[in-house]
Amino acid sequence: MLELGAFIVAGGVLLLSFMLYEAHRDVVKIQKVKLHDFPDHLKGLSIFFISDIHKRRVSKELMEEVKGKADLVIIGGDLLEKGVPFSRVEENLDNLLQIGNVYFVWGNNDYESNTDRLRQIFKEKGIIEIVNDCTRIAVHNGMFNLIGVDDDSTQRACYPSSIEKASPDEFNLLVTHDPGLVKQVRKEDGIDLVLSGHTHGGQIRLFGWGLYKKGRLEKLPQTTLLVSNGYGTTALPLRLGAPAETHLLIIEKE
Repeated sequence: MLELGAFIVAGGVLLLSFMLYEAHRDVVKIQKVKLHDFPDHLKGLSIFFISDIHKRRVSKELMEEVKGKADLVIIGGDLLEKGVPFSRVEENLDNLLQIGNVYFVWGNNDYESNTDRLRQIFKEKGIIEIVNDCTRIAVHNGMFNLIGVDDDSTQRACYPSSIEKASPDEFNLLVTHDPGLVKQVRKEDGIDLVLSGHTHGGQIRLFGWGLYKKGRLEKLPQTTLLVSNGYGTTALPLRLGAPAETHLLIIEKE
C-alpha cells in the first residue's frame, strides 16, 4: 500500500512539473500562411504575433530568436491582468520593440489595469494601439490594412466601424482578442486573415478535451483564422495539452 501511495505521489509530482514546463515554454511557432489573394507586392511579409502574456516576462532569448526575421510585432490582447506591475509591462514592451514596430489590440484582462497609465506607456514607447479602427502599414514594396477590433467578450467590439477604411480589394489583416468575433466577418468584407487568442487553447486539456478548442490555423468560408494558445496563463500557472506559444507568421501566396 505504501509503495502504491509513493507511486501516486511521484506521478503527481511529475505531472505537475510537466504542466509547469508547458506553461513556461519559450516557443516560436514558425507558420507559413498561404492565402489565395495575397498580393505579389507584399511578398516576404512576416509578422511576430504574441497574445495573452498576462503575468509572464517575455524572455530576451525569445526575442533574439525572432530579431531580424519579422517586419512588425502584433500583440493580440491581454498584455497584462490585474496585479501585474507596470514595470514588468514596460520590460516586456522594450523586449518586443527590439524586433520592430509594435501594434496592440485590447483584450478583456487589459481593462483590469489602470488603462490611462497603460496608454501613457504606449505613447512614451511608441506602441500603436488600434481600437475599432484600421491603419495602413507600409512594408516592402506596398501597403496593407491592419484592422484592430476591440474585445468582443466585454462588448467593446465594433466590427462595422473597424472596417470602414479598408477596401475589400486590398490585403486586410484583422486582429481581435476574442476569436468569436469571426462570426461577424462576411466573405464580401475581404478580410484575408484574422489573428486572435483569448482561449489559451483550453489551457488544461484532459484526454484531449478542453473548455475551448486548441490553438489552430484554419480556413473558414469567409476568411482564414489563427487562434493562438497564447504565451501566459490565467488563474493557475499551469498548462496541459495546450503549451505556451508565440508565432512567426510567414504570409505567402497560395
